Amino acid sequence: MGFTKWIGAFLGYVNGGMLGAIAGFILGTVFDTFTGKGSGTSSEDNAYGAYSNTTEDDILNRVHQQQGDRNGFLFSLMVLSAHIIQADGKIMHSEMELVRNFLRANFGETAVEQGNNILLRLFDYRKQHGEQSWKQQIGEACRQMRMAMPEEHRLQLVAFLAEIAKADGNTAESEIKELRNVAYNLGLNPQVIDQMLSLGGESLDDAYKVLGLTKDATDDEVRKAYRKLALKYHPDRVATLGEDVKEAAKKKFQELNDAKDRIYKARNM
Repeated sequence: MGFTKWIGAFLGYVNGGMLGAIAGFILGTVFDTFTGKGSGTSSEDNAYGAYSNTTEDDILNRVHQQQGDRNGFLFSLMVLSAHIIQADGKIMHSEMELVRNFLRANFGETAVEQGNNILLRLFDYRKQHGEQSWKQQIGEACRQMRMAMPEEHRLQLVAFLAEIAKADGNTAESEIKELRNVAYNLGLNPQVIDQMLSLGGESLDDAYKVLGLTKDATDDEVRKAYRKLALKYHPDRVATLGEDVKEAAKKKFQELNDAKDRIYKARNM
């Protein structure tokens, strides 16, 4: 199920730096296959069904691309999760459990154990090498991810990191600062973090933050902001990352629509 690539990448990380690990991981991922959740079919089976009128080589190339996208996303998620979990100087059970539940729901208990071991070893690496070295590695890793991943995948990555920061019910300023740093190094506008953290909020203020606007925005600005975000966050844009990631994107998309509806109702639009 591909987690051997995670372990191989991590071993490369502790021996040759985080960048070497990610590079080695990406090179090896096209040979892994993750099992699709719920359908009982592999990603390769799904690809054959979706591209039945194309050549076998085209189908295999598409399957390998999807597997590479998914595995690269998952490994990047583990590395950055280790960073955000410790951003406030504490390792909270609720934050660790959020990552474990994601792995458990989609890949089973073995994946939970392996993923948990990777997080613990990343924590140990940070402790042994110090904050300055760790943050330099994270910055460089983010820049490599920026070159390897399309914007919509990077947005979904920071959306998950924001969920980790919110998991204990108290998002510390240190966590917000590191989330913004990660977003910046991933080539995203740091403002996206304020939008992600406001998703799911119930107030009108939260709704405006989701759209990246203030209350004095015009109706036309509200419509334009919503349309732009709706295109950017549509779940179909992360389809190659697997059904589980797409489902998470659907939840975010619904929260975006809820924010829009709240503003439209307040303005009688």
